[in-house]
Amino acid sequence: MPLVSVSGHSLYYELHAARDPDPSLPPLVLVTGIGGRCAGWLLYQVPAFCERRPVLIYDHRGVGGSENFGGSYTTRDLADDLLALLDALDLGTVDAAGYFIGAMVLQEAALAAPGRFRRLAMIGSWARVDARRSMLLREWSSLARRDIPAASMVRQRLVWTFSGRALEETALIESAIDRLDDGQTPLTGEAFARQVDACLEHDTLDRLSALEHPSLVLCGRQDLLTPPKFGREIAQKMPNARDIALAYGGHAIMLERPERFNEVVGHFFEEPDAET
Repeated sequence: MPLVSVSGHSLYYELHAARDPDPSLPPLVLVTGIGGRCAGWLLYQVPAFCERRPVLIYDHRGVGGSENFGGSYTTRDLADDLLALLDALDLGTVDAAGYFIGAMVLQEAALAAPGRFRRLAMIGSWARVDARRSMLLREWSSLARRDIPAASMVRQRLVWTFSGRALEETALIESAIDRLDDGQTPLTGEAFARQVDACLEHDTLDRLSALEHPSLVLCGRQDLLTPPKFGREIAQKMPNARDIALAYGGHAIMLERPERFNEVVGHFFEEPDAET
């Protein structure tokens, strides 16, 4: 199992080689959302994106194969983990896409080390939580610390994660429940609660103007957890960002509409850089 030491603790990662490498393209890092392991990228995104470049995925601290660092943490702490991982693997400038807390991690990482990133994609995320989502996530944190059955928490989250159309697809929902309620993914307990707390505390809104990277801010038009208003807010603050809401998709847009998601994100990362 590939592990790398970060601040004296271990992070689990997978570095997937390109099948037909294009030397003009940097490696791509995919940063996972809350309550998920990096294995979630393997079904649809890694096979598509590693056609022409290496793809790095990893588990956040306390998740999956990564060691629990202990104590609470912030998205900036998770950003430091990412930057240390890039250093340990001797990866220079990279492209990066993050989902929910993963996009919050990218905001903090790019602010701390802008030269490490060429392009950024932020999927279903925010720069500052609003009152409704704050109330929801505080309830999730409370439920997680009561150690309720994981299957109950899965269903609680799926209501906010998938669009109404997707919730009617029994096979898709049962597959999601089986994948999440696998005894390894942190859906209850302290590990999940700490991730939720980090999302609640995240606030980069007044600093995003410093990020000049070409950026894609993406969500599903039916996303209830991070609706399009959050993407617009991020894109309006950044000097070189575009905001896209895909039709017929909820928060888990990469699972509901994987082909369209991969097409949009892949095209963005393969666009030629503007000449200076």
